[in-house]
Amino acid sequence: MLAKTKLSKLELKIMDTIWTRGEASIREAQEAFPEKGRPAYTTVQTMIYRLEAKKAVHRTRKVGNFHVFAAEISRESAQRKLVEDLMEIFSGDPKPLLTHLIESGKLTLADVKEAEKTLKKLAKKD
Repeated sequence: MLAKTKLSKLELKIMDTIWTRGEASIREAQEAFPEKGRPAYTTVQTMIYRLEAKKAVHRTRKVGNFHVFAAEISRESAQRKLVEDLMEIFSGDPKPLLTHLIESGKLTLADVKEAEKTLKKLAKKD
């Protein structure tokens, strides 16, 4: 399923926990944050309910008095949505983003070679 809605930074951190574990309760999602700066239980609860409203997560079961949630969207589709949103800022031109990544040292020669392999595969499909 493709991510159609934008997820906030906090929502993405909660989703990361759910993606990593496969499913999580509100308490488990909250406790996955580092103790220093950990959001309150009610904050995480509100975020998970928002994720549920956005159809990013769903309740899988109820255990005692709490629910367990699983992802409705994949990590890859959420990442694609973020990249697409970022590209819109640059009017679809990837050069400023690539230049920044190269100059900041976040894009390595190995990354470029991997991207080149992907481009070659895509060219073969066409």
